[in-house]
Amino acid sequence: MKEISKLLGYREDIRVVDATLRDGGLVNNFYFSDEFVKALYMTNIRAGVDYMEMGYKASREMFDVEKFGKWKFTDDDDIYAVIGENKDTGLKLAAMADVGRCDYKNDIRMRSESPLDLIRVACYIHQIPTAVDMIEDAKKKGYEVSCNIMAISNAQETDLRIALDMLCQSPVDVIYIVDSFGSLYPEQIARIAHLYCEYSEKYNKKLGMHAHNNQQLAFANTIEAVGDGVDWLDATYAGMGRGAGNCFMENLLGFLHNPKYNLYPVIQFIEKYMPQVREQGAKWGYDMQYFFTGLLNQHPRSAIAFTADARSDYAAFYTEVLGQD
Repeated sequence: MKEISKLLGYREDIRVVDATLRDGGLVNNFYFSDEFVKALYMTNIRAGVDYMEMGYKASREMFDVEKFGKWKFTDDDDIYAVIGENKDTGLKLAAMADVGRCDYKNDIRMRSESPLDLIRVACYIHQIPTAVDMIEDAKKKGYEVSCNIMAISNAQETDLRIALDMLCQSPVDVIYIVDSFGSLYPEQIARIAHLYCEYSEKYNKKLGMHAHNNQQLAFANTIEAVGDGVDWLDATYAGMGRGAGNCFMENLLGFLHNPKYNLYPVIQFIEKYMPQVREQGAKWGYDMQYFFTGLLNQHPRSAIAFTADARSDYAAFYTEVLGQD
C-alpha cells in the first residue's frame, strides 16, 4: 500500500475533518434540520471523510437554549437520535469545547457512553492552562483530543512557543494552526508550520490546519500547510462557516488526489442542500467587508454586523475599520 501511495502521490496519514455543522452553525445559530444532518453524515461516509464535527459542547448555563439549535450543545442523545450508533462506518465523530464556554467535566461523558470519538478543545493563548486541564479530562475519559489555538496572528512568537511547549507536554494528539481572522498568507503559514513542527516532532504530535476565507486564501493556506507537513485538514461543504467561511471541502478533496476520498457525493450534497440553507437566510462567503478585516488582522465581528445590516457602503466601512485598534 505504501508503494502505491508513493506512486499516486498522496499521504496515507492525511485526515480530513468536516466542520460544516460547527463552523457553519455560527452562520445560522445551529438550526440545521435532522434531514440535513443525516444527509451530511451519509455523504461524509460515502466521500471517505475521516471526521465529522457535530457542533459545540456549549454550556446551557451560559447560552440560551431557546436561541440556538441543538448542535450548539451537541448532546450525545441528539446524535444517537439523528444518526444512530455510527458503528463500522469509517467515519469518526467530533465536538468542539471552547475554554470558558462549556461545562466539560459534566457535559462530556465517558467515551464508552458517547458516540463521539474526538474532543476538539479551542482556546486563546492566555487560556492554555485551562485548555490543558480540558485535554487531560477528555483523554482520561477515553477520547482522542485536539487543540485549536485561536487568533495566533495576534500572538507574540515567544508566547506561542511557551504555549506549544505546554500543550505538547499534555496528552493532546493534534495541535491546530488556526487562521481565525483569515489574515495570514501562504508564506506566513509556511513559517508558522515550521515553528509548530519544532514542537510536534519533539513530542510526537500531529498538526492540523483550520483556515478562514476572508482574503480568499483558505484553500491556498490549507494546501500550503499540507506541503509543510500538516496532516489534519478542516474543510466545510461550500465553504460554509463564520463570516467569509472556510476552506471548501470540494476544493480540498479534489486537490488531495487520494483514492480513499470520493468527490462525487460531495457535489451531490452541495447541489441538493446548500441552496436550501442559503434560502433559509444563512449568509457566508467572501465579500469586501471580510477582506477588510482579514487584511487588517481584525476579528470579523464588524464585518458580520455589516452583512447583517445589508450595508453596501464598502468605502465608508473601510474607513471605519481602519480606525479600530
